Amino acid sequence: MSLRINDIAPDFSAETTQGTIKFHEWIGDGWAILFSHPKNFTPVCTTELGTMAGLEGEFKKRNVKIIGISVDPVASHDKWQADIKTATGHTMNYPLIGDKDLKVAKLYDMLPGGAGETSEGRTPADNATVRSVYVIGPDKKIKLVLTYPMTTGRNFDEILRAVDSMQLTAKHQVATPANWKQGEDVIITAAVSNEDAIKRFGAYETILPYLRKTKQPSA
Repeated sequence: MSLRINDIAPDFSAETTQGTIKFHEWIGDGWAILFSHPKNFTPVCTTELGTMAGLEGEFKKRNVKIIGISVDPVASHDKWQADIKTATGHTMNYPLIGDKDLKVAKLYDMLPGGAGETSEGRTPADNATVRSVYVIGPDKKIKLVLTYPMTTGRNFDEILRAVDSMQLTAKHQVATPANWKQGEDVIITAAVSNEDAIKRFGAYETILPYLRKTKQPSA
């Protein structure tokens, strides 16, 4: 199964560092980010988990829950958390899923069905494709997918920026241009006529017949 934007994020039950969860139930009526790791005690992932812990407050402001997953047992996760705190100075207060049987990695198409049924004996290279980020909306649909190589640490500020864009564009008939940041001008979508654009947004600038910019709408 190949997952695409607007697909329903597959539901599952799993053990985490904060107990057993049912994924859709855990998400509730807000947004969620699921981000995955190929192995515990790996250097890049250690920095990523700590960085995400440091940004958890920013995601909470946006009604976004964070959950990680690593292809190792929960008992190993518990030991890893001390290293994460040492390396980054941040304590993980969000759950980390144990995927020792590879079920979630396969469910999300990060590993092939023939990858086996245990994390034991597998190296980070064996699990190199378990490096994806999924942003999931309140409707449980996938809104964004990013996959990184093992040697490139993820930019979680970019994921925050993308969440700001997705939440804004879900509420208003606008899109955001390249490198957009919170508070900058936005694009009026083609579904909005010029007349309706005036009513909705007031003044706007026509760059091209199909590219109209306006001030970011307020909440």
